[in-house]
Amino acid sequence: MIGSRVSRRYAKALFSLGQEDGNFEQYGRNLEEFVKFCQENSEFMRVIANPVFPLEERKNILGFVLEKSNFADAIKNFLNLLLDKNRIGAIEAINEHYAKLTDEVSGIARAEILTARPIKDEAVDKIQKALEALTSKKIKTEIREDESLIGGIVVKIGDMVLDGSVRAQLEGLKESF
Repeated sequence: MIGSRVSRRYAKALFSLGQEDGNFEQYGRNLEEFVKFCQENSEFMRVIANPVFPLEERKNILGFVLEKSNFADAIKNFLNLLLDKNRIGAIEAINEHYAKLTDEVSGIARAEILTARPIKDEAVDKIQKALEALTSKKIKTEIREDESLIGGIVVKIGDMVLDGSVRAQLEGLKESF
């Protein structure tokens, strides 16, 4: 919980800076790129996030990587600040919060679609168009399979849940009897 609040705070600070200078989208891409790099190079992340290693050595390692990147100076400074404050380990959570802020400003909503089985692309397109009409926003979908569903789908957009699963229909029948 505390980590989430801290991550949100750092994401908001960077986002505010990006809005001021008009580069918030570039900053988002840079953050995403850095997170992917960290995921692909777990040993790198383990070293720079571990306070057991001296801060100067971790700064040198991060500096070497950032020197090879084409990140904006603001992102380089931000990542160095996270390292100084021993918050670099929260970079994935910060990136997630930053992406949500970017989506919000851009009029994009994220929808999580839970299905019992894989669904066809045509069905996803229809669902996406219906959700865009419902929310008046562009929708980014994430599809996951949930074996606990008997059939149907469950869609989550923020706090809204649209439950078209067989389980929900059976519960409704049970209540009506």
